Amino acid sequence: MARSKKGIPVINSAPMADIAFLLLIFFLVTTTIASDKGLSLLLPPKPDEENKPEIKIKERNMFKILLNSADRLLVEGEPMNDPGKIRKMVKEHVLNYGKDPNKSDSPKDAVISFKADRGTSYELYIKVLNSVQGAYYDMYADRAGVTNKKWRKIASDLGDPENRRIYDKARKDFPMAISIAEPSKIGGS
Repeated sequence: MARSKKGIPVINSAPMADIAFLLLIFFLVTTTIASDKGLSLLLPPKPDEENKPEIKIKERNMFKILLNSADRLLVEGEPMNDPGKIRKMVKEHVLNYGKDPNKSDSPKDAVISFKADRGTSYELYIKVLNSVQGAYYDMYADRAGVTNKKWRKIASDLGDPENRRIYDKARKDFPMAISIAEPSKIGGS
């Protein structure tokens, strides 16, 4: 009997590339990529260039916080190493009610001015901003007669009429006036 000299059968691999590309396209189209939401800040409306209001604020009502590109903190003209102390200082400034001539006249008039350089680290920027906002949350919680944690829960569920009532009562004539200035170009690109 004669043996046939057929070689090993070869599988055509050209369609494999087509299948791989189809799978790649399928996964690219169907995959959802989580996007970073960033900071949730409510920005004021853009002012009308013709009718730009002139806002005059007394110097004593301003509480100034500066961050430089070397992550050095300057609060009310004094260097500070611990950003955690800002929370207490902001509360003292805002709740002064005109007692100390170097602090705000009232919570309604108090403004927290916050400015950073472009080279400032995000970590320190967020720590300082959290301290300032946390001070206001503490003050609102005190006015509402609840804990800070409970206050944040109330503020996150304003669809509930009771939460809305407590929220409005605590914030009445007590704005969270934080002025975040555009970063200066010193120390970064």
